[in-house]
Amino acid sequence: MVHQTQLLIKIPIWGLIVFCMNAASSYAQTYQKISLYVSADRTNARSSGKSIEQGLRTALSEVGYMLGNYPVTVKVLDHKGSTPRATKHLNQYSLDTSALALFSGLHSPPLLANLELIHKNQILILDPWAAATPITRYPHTPNWIFRLSIDDSKAGHVITKYAIEKAGVSKPALLLEQTGWGKANKKTMGAALRKLNLVPSGVTWFNWGISKERAIANLQKIKREGADSIFLVANSTEGKVIVTAMKSLSPENRLPIFSHWGITGGDFPEIITHSIRKNISLNFIQTQFSFLNPLDEFQQKVFDQARKLFPDTIKKPIDIKAPTGFIHTYDLTKILIAAFSQASKNDLITGDIISDRKTIRTTLENIRTPIRGLIKTYKQPFSEYSKSDQDAHEALDINDFSMAYYGKLNGIRLHAN
Repeated sequence: MVHQTQLLIKIPIWGLIVFCMNAASSYAQTYQKISLYVSADRTNARSSGKSIEQGLRTALSEVGYMLGNYPVTVKVLDHKGSTPRATKHLNQYSLDTSALALFSGLHSPPLLANLELIHKNQILILDPWAAATPITRYPHTPNWIFRLSIDDSKAGHVITKYAIEKAGVSKPALLLEQTGWGKANKKTMGAALRKLNLVPSGVTWFNWGISKERAIANLQKIKREGADSIFLVANSTEGKVIVTAMKSLSPENRLPIFSHWGITGGDFPEIITHSIRKNISLNFIQTQFSFLNPLDEFQQKVFDQARKLFPDTIKKPIDIKAPTGFIHTYDLTKILIAAFSQASKNDLITGDIISDRKTIRTTLENIRTPIRGLIKTYKQPFSEYSKSDQDAHEALDINDFSMAYYGKLNGIRLHAN
């Protein structure tokens, strides 16, 4: 009798387990929408986070916010430049059965600190801004991070070439933020200078939140060491402090600044106005497209669409603040749309988000049709990553980079290459 009771108990429990497994499997196969995440700094570098969202939404609006037969929602998260917050966003993505891809923001440290987590959890990262060299070169197969942005392994060479060959300096000092991004640029800028048989006059580090007094002390030290210029790696918040400090020095002690583009991610030109900038030589790296240049028909349609979507904030091209975020995210989203379309046509989309993330990741490496973007037409922008092809997950190359400056009305103007 005891054995019969045990048998009777086992049967319904096993049946319940099978039912639950089938139900879970069925649920995983039938997501009704796709979520695209944006995890960026919308507090300390608000303009960058906002422009990334605008570029994403502009590209999605062109396909009616649809990927294949699935409606798309955008989930915008603010990590405020904090790596722990960015980690929480990555974990939130992992638990979301509708999350296909996550667009990162301006800052490199949140990605650098989470490379193992990203690849372990197979989080599909699309990077439209963060530039640190290791981001797309994590020694893991397959590689889950795709970048359409400046790559610091090349940025240092562009900045150095312009400063030495066009501006005529010869003793630059490196002024770098004390982060993984700053450390990566120390290597690449140093390597670029060595190619020209030069060395930096010195290397000075600063922390986030640097005071004006500390910035002045750093600049005075750099001048005493004999530098004739500064290669700056900073974001907008610290960049404003450093340039303000430079302005406070006597004219004969001011040095020209050749900067990475982190300074363009916030309200830098609104605070460091033209009246300040005209007394300081400031140039910085960008990619080769500007809405302020003459636009072809395709580019004009993109701007018109953005103006239609954001009528309160975008009326003229100069109204797109931190345009890097918009431009790169628009192009990167067009590539994602093309990858999803190609996978759908080949009947590779299953409705299981885990499977479909893998499918889109693989398809991004094997896109067969050209994709028109703002910067250029992309022909197989990505390929399979390997140690012998370290640029495989870089959609842009050194020919897509340029130096730039702020115009009188705060718009970013490109120098001719």
